[in-house]
Amino acid sequence: MNKKSDILIIGGGIIGVSAAYYLAKEGMAVTLVEKGEICSGSSYGNAGFIPPSHSTPIPGPGVLKQGIKWMLNPESPFYIHPRFDVEFVRWLWRFGNYCNKSAYERAIPLFRDIQRDSLALFQEIMEQEDIVCDFKQAGGITIFKSKNGFAHAQAEVKEMKNFDIELDFLDGDAVRKLEPMIRDDVLGGIHNMEDAHLNPALFVEELAKVAEKYGARIIRQAEVLGFEKAGGRIASVHTTCESFHPKEVILAAGAWSTPLAQQLDLQFPMQAAKGYSLTMKKPAQTPSRSLFLSEARVAVTPIGSSLRFAGTLELAGLDLSINQRRVNAIKDAGRGYLNSVSSEDDPEVWSGLRPVPPDGLPYIGRSLTTKNLVVATGHGMLGVSMGPVTGKVVSEIVRAEKPCFDLDPFAVERFS
Repeated sequence: MNKKSDILIIGGGIIGVSAAYYLAKEGMAVTLVEKGEICSGSSYGNAGFIPPSHSTPIPGPGVLKQGIKWMLNPESPFYIHPRFDVEFVRWLWRFGNYCNKSAYERAIPLFRDIQRDSLALFQEIMEQEDIVCDFKQAGGITIFKSKNGFAHAQAEVKEMKNFDIELDFLDGDAVRKLEPMIRDDVLGGIHNMEDAHLNPALFVEELAKVAEKYGARIIRQAEVLGFEKAGGRIASVHTTCESFHPKEVILAAGAWSTPLAQQLDLQFPMQAAKGYSLTMKKPAQTPSRSLFLSEARVAVTPIGSSLRFAGTLELAGLDLSINQRRVNAIKDAGRGYLNSVSSEDDPEVWSGLRPVPPDGLPYIGRSLTTKNLVVATGHGMLGVSMGPVTGKVVSEIVRAEKPCFDLDPFAVERFS
């Protein structure tokens, strides 16, 4: 290994693997280290959505207020686990400052454009590299059961047109005509034709193989232990496998990026938001496109021969433990909106941690304080959908090319 010219990527999820792919394809000497297996974190069991129509940030008008109301209900879609931690309290305060309409509307075009660019890159990669991963661009439907949800759906269709996001409002009969397994008590929905979905684990695993074909070195079971700095740069990175002396370091470790950054005296506020998924064998009647069960905040994805239910946002720190009550809430949601979902189904249960900055925008760019560090993390629940374009822009940063989108809103030290 040419240690002087090496680029070291920390993190083997979709962001890190996409960066390895684009860098290796350009002939750069790349090594990726992952503390577990490739795609063993939040890139593995998520909904697999690529949804430009869902381009709203996590903080929004009324979100924190609703989250506080739900604190007494551990089965709620957005659960804040009560705990006293100075960094968490500070993050909540900042998060609250972005739960307003102006911040919400500033973020939507950013997410919309990046997701659209990334969707095009997904299609390009799959075509060029012959990757098969249950990809399907069939659009999606957000469905509502309550009168409030029904009214909100009508308002959202009008609002999103202002952001060049075309949605169609459907009544209950029209929704069931598209997806007959939707229950009769569903009042209506929002239909879009732009969204896509895939098997996220299969895509990342196959892309990692392609990156290796182009010359990337991928080391599994290699946890980062610490760093040595000299002259404002990272001089060495020590792992459980070996030590590296890279020219450039890319930090793409998802929710685990925060403790690693702290070792470099780099502060970017971020909290881990736990999500769950249940993956079961497809029932006899299954949806042909992705669904979002609005009031329950549960995503439904047909993936190959499986059907996946994914949901909840739980702020409980770096904790991957399974809360059975939250698993049951997702099961109940599936049965509450859809026919053919049996209580006897025995699904694979998974939990993962999504990294969430207080403003909902990821951290993408070069650090101002550690000159050879590029950060790419904080994508929240849109990590998969923004993966390829983030990997591409990381490659452009490292190669000193003009980035494919404006990085100012995503500055790494914007809260410092």
